[in-house]
This record gives sequence, C-alpha cells and structure tokens, in this order.
Amino acid sequence: MTSPSTAPAVTALAPETLRSWIEQHQDLVVIDVRSAAEFESMHIRGSYNVPLPLLSEHTDELAARLGSRVVLVCQSGARAEQARQRLGKSGIDGVYVLTGGAPGFAAAGGDVVKGKNRWDLERQVRLVAGSLVVLGLAGGKFVSPKIRTLAGVIGTGLTFSAATNTCAMGQAISAMPWNKAAKEPTRESAILTLPIADAPALDTLEEAKAS
Repeated sequence: MTSPSTAPAVTALAPETLRSWIEQHQDLVVIDVRSAAEFESMHIRGSYNVPLPLLSEHTDELAARLGSRVVLVCQSGARAEQARQRLGKSGIDGVYVLTGGAPGFAAAGGDVVKGKNRWDLERQVRLVAGSLVVLGLAGGKFVSPKIRTLAGVIGTGLTFSAATNTCAMGQAISAMPWNKAAKEPTRESAILTLPIADAPALDTLEEAKAS
C-alpha cells in the first residue's frame, strides 16, 4: 500500500466541485489556457485567459502571482495538463485540471459567459488531420502513389503529438485569422492583471525555487 506521504497528488477536478467552490466564494484563481478566440466563444465567469503559449513564455512570472489554489481550464484537459506541469516546475503545487474543460463545466450547470460561436481548436485539428489523410489516400489512388506519403506523415505527427502531449498542428491552426480574437492577451493584459498572491504563498514559492 502506498503511504500518504508518497501518494500521488490528485490534480483532476470535477466540474461539480469547482462549481461548489465558486458558489461558496472560496479563494481560488481559474485560468483558461485556451486561445483568446475559444475563450471569447465561451468561458467560466470570473476566469482569466492566459493562452498556453503565453503561459509557457512567462511561467515563472505567472507562478509568482498565484496563490495556493489554482484551477486550469481548456477544452478537454490536454493543454491544461501541460500548463500544470510547467507551473509545477516553477514551484506551484496546488494546481488542478478541470475535468471536461469549459464545456464540462457548462454541462454541469456552471456559470459561463458565451460569445461568438466558433469551432474549438481541437475540433479544427481533427478536421484538418482527417481531411489531409483522405486527400493523401485519394491522391495516392488517382494521381500518384507518392501522395499516400501524406497520410503516413499525418499519422506519424498525430502519434508524436499523443506521445509528447503537444500539438504542432494546433499551434499552427491557432495562428489562422479566424482563430484571432479582437483583443489578444498579452503579458500586460493577462498576467499582470492577475491578483497577486498573499505574502506567505510567495514565500513558499521562493523557498521552492531555492531548494
């Protein structure tokens, strides 16, 4: 049996639990790591939008502002988990990943803000990847067998994406014009507007960095 001191930390958070925490006005910060366009389409009321690329670039600066309880949100949990790992390396341990993302929270009756309807980034990735595979197979049959290589390349890319928990195609698609919001988050507008954690939390972070 695993002893309590060595048991792995529970990082998954049910949407019902988050809803209860918010309704009880508990001290926490909810950070949505999706793109600005996805955030604009629907987000948890009161959450902050810090897209994963921006979080990755300023992880230490963001971590220095966070308190003891942080909830990370994306569409399915994959990007939020990447963000949790990065924050963990900066000394922030009390971080949860919301199960089911923003859609799961909405389905659980949570308070969300809805805007312009867009396809989420992960759905766009599936569409593009699937279309390229079909194109490669069809082109290999009717144009040239060499075109079938395209399907293999896409398959290899998706396998690598799953193994490394990253998505180069998603990053590329997120840069497309239709995935841009009217106001894209910046270090100043996203990270520096977050409430600063209490001094004890900051002291704990500094100790973790020094050790």
